[in-house]
Order: sequence, then structure tokens, then C-alpha cells
Amino acid sequence: MPDEDKKRAAHRALVDRVLNGEGRASVEQRARAFGNDGLSPPLDALIGKVADRPAQVTEEDLAAVKVSGCTEDQLFELVVCAAVGQSARLYEAGLDALAEATASGRPDHAA
Repeated sequence: MPDEDKKRAAHRALVDRVLNGEGRASVEQRARAFGNDGLSPPLDALIGKVADRPAQVTEEDLAAVKVSGCTEDQLFELVVCAAVGQSARLYEAGLDALAEATASGRPDHAA
């Protein structure tokens, strides 16, 4: 198997495990965190920060989610789902840009 196929297979396996593997958070919650869509407050604010502005996540953000009834295990899983979801979107966007650049006749690398 070529290296690129191995990388894509590993990426798919990671996403599948994060979304469908055994966990404390529901599969639905994990999918929503992965997609950064459809979560209720205060979880939506935290997941939005994890996906778009991770350096701005505060202890207060985490505490607010815990107070709303989310366990530490669920919180951990949902934060991982959000991070993997954002990285998956960036990975796919990069692959699309690469495919577009090579299809338009651009050279593979700059001289």
C-alpha cells in the first residue's frame, strides 16, 4: 500500500474511532462536536473555541460545561471530537486544494 493510502486509511480509522467507538458521550453528541454544530449552551461555546480558537479556551469554559451536567470523561471525548473534526476539515481542504492545483497544471513544487 502506498504511503499516501496508508495515511488516508489511518485518518479514516481515527475519525471512525472517535465518532463510533466506545465512549461515555453519546454517538450523537460526538458527531455534533466533530461537526461543531447543534450543541446546546454552554457546550456549543466551548466546542466552538476548541475548533476555531483553541488558545482561548479557559478553565471557566470547562467549568461551565461540567456544571451543566457533562462528566469529565464526556468532556474529554467531546473536546477530542471537536479537535479531530476541525483537523479533518482542514485536511480535506488541503487535499482539495492540492488536487485543484495539480489539475490546473501547476508544478508540484516551486523551484
